[in-house]
Amino acid sequence: MRRIVTLTTDFGTTDGYVGEVKGVLLSHAPDADIVDITHDIPPQDVERARLTVARIWRRFPEGSIHVVVVDPGVGSARAALAVASDGRFLVGPDNGVLSPALLFPNARVVTLNVPTGASATFHGRDVFAPAAAALARGATIDALGTEARSPIVRRTPEPTRRADGAIDGEIIVVDRFGNAVTNLISLRGGMIEVGSLAIPIRRTYADVKPGEPIAVVGSSGFIEIAIRDGDAARALKLARGTHVILRNA
Repeated sequence: MRRIVTLTTDFGTTDGYVGEVKGVLLSHAPDADIVDITHDIPPQDVERARLTVARIWRRFPEGSIHVVVVDPGVGSARAALAVASDGRFLVGPDNGVLSPALLFPNARVVTLNVPTGASATFHGRDVFAPAAAALARGATIDALGTEARSPIVRRTPEPTRRADGAIDGEIIVVDRFGNAVTNLISLRGGMIEVGSLAIPIRRTYADVKPGEPIAVVGSSGFIEIAIRDGDAARALKLARGTHVILRNA
């Protein structure tokens, strides 16, 4: 059976690192279908990688294998993991990038065996790609290592409710369009406050004029702050961790 292997990294596409990983995958699992999710995660941005994994890992068919390499601790004492969760597999460092699958009920996690001679600076090529290839060839997850008892789990910060009914939240990621994604959810419309600005929650970007700020419920289910045809993060000086308030209608 042909297996899908996805790649999510901070390698970029300039230096050939992605090509090396693909070369190892295809050498060991020549029938694998490799899908590039992104190689533009900001360098060492584990949290951005985690949120990317959360969006994509269950969008692929059962049996898919997700390789995630955003690994500022490469070569250190941090473990290398393989996870079996909801019929899919994930391979990557034990730094929280695999948290969305680890939080799923009945996830199975093993610490990977690191091959002798593996580069201390390139586990993507020498540890994670061979493990993913083995899974693509039909190996069981238990054949790849020993049970991992306390993998690192990162969670999206929880909003908090105020006494007046408003909800305090924060921006958790800014996408390439400059849209600022919050950790807030609203089913009833309302208003998002950031600094001195109050922004109405609308259905689509087209509900305001070009250049106007707007809040929408994005495809992730979270409320996003945007500027129609513009960059909200730049114009409004928004970044990860910026405090926002939801006032429901």
